[in-house]
This record gives sequence, structure tokens and C-alpha cells, in this order.
Amino acid sequence: MEPERDLGAALADVAGLGPYFLLETGPAEPGWLPLGEGLGELVTHYCERLGTPDRRVAGSILFQGLASRIWSPLIGCAAAHGSVPDLTGLRWRWAEGAPIGLLAARARPSDMPLFETAMAVLGPLREAWPVKLADGLVWGNAASALAGTRHAARVRPELGPRISGLVGELLRRPPLRGALEPVTLRRRSCCLYYKVPPGGGTCGDCPL
Repeated sequence: MEPERDLGAALADVAGLGPYFLLETGPAEPGWLPLGEGLGELVTHYCERLGTPDRRVAGSILFQGLASRIWSPLIGCAAAHGSVPDLTGLRWRWAEGAPIGLLAARARPSDMPLFETAMAVLGPLREAWPVKLADGLVWGNAASALAGTRHAARVRPELGPRISGLVGELLRRPPLRGALEPVTLRRRSCCLYYKVPPGGGTCGDCPL
């Protein structure tokens, strides 16, 4: 099978693991923005959505959500098909009442290993982020998003061991190393969700 057709089939398969695992491919229609653009406005939308004026809170939660959408199709394809999709030129789109969508230009295999493919997106995204956040918080969010991909095993139990192995391996790589407790995968930083009014509470892996 041709590499692009093979990768396209893999992406279609892992999209069934949940909404975070969906990665669209193809030409960018109007409304799709390069991942580093329009982020300030998107944080503003998240402030309104969460009901908070605190841009740090909205920016932190938004970064974790984007990290989840980046990690999930990568981990899903690697675990289920042994392939890593290329994320070069990744674009995003958001509309009221809909989740953030991600679009890759082509359904083709990456020229880099899984971790390097993810960090080639997450690194520049962190640099372009419009809200000032501590490195420990940002990479804690990215590590928590990576660990969250293990929930795919609820849909496809046979993928559980492979996903857990990949997650454990990647969490040992800087800048993610040390962001989570090694056994429990509990965070060592907080995403600030507890500040969402009225009383946002804490996440399952929260250190508070």
C-alpha cells in the first residue's frame, strides 16, 4: 500500500478512539490558521467559555487541550499501526460550540521519530504562546496530556500495553522528564483549573 494511503487509513482508524484522536488532512480551506497564529484571540474565547478574566488560567487549560490533540493521533497511530503522522505545517480551526480541530497538509509519515515529531510542534507552540506561563506548568500540561492518551485503552483494550509503554518512554525525555510522579503519573504542577469559577475543582492527577 502507498505510504500516504496507508497513513490515511491509520488516521481514520485511530479517530475512532475519541475526538482528541482526530487529525484531519488535506488542503486548508478558509478558516484554518497556522498553529502559531491567532492564539491571543483564542485565549480570549477560552476566557469567555470558562467564565474567567484570568488569561493565565484560560491559557494554561487551552495549551493542555491543544497538547492532547497533538499527542493523541501520534500515540494512536504509533500504538495501533507502528506509524507516525507528519505534523509539518499543522493548522487549527475553532468555531463556537465545536472542539478545536487540527489539520495536517498531507497524510504522510513523519521523517522524525514520535517524540521529535511532537516536540517540533509543541516547542514552537510554547514559544509563540500569548500568555506568560512557567515552563514547569507548560510542560506539566504537555506531560499530563500525553499520559491522558492511555484512556484510548478503554475503547481498544488491546492497545493498552503498547500505549503505556510509549507514554512511559516519552515521559523520560526532557522537557517532560520529572513533570509527573513516575509510578502514579500524578502531576508535580497544577494546570490552574481549580481557579475556574465557581470552584472549578481539581483534576484526577492534580498535586493539590
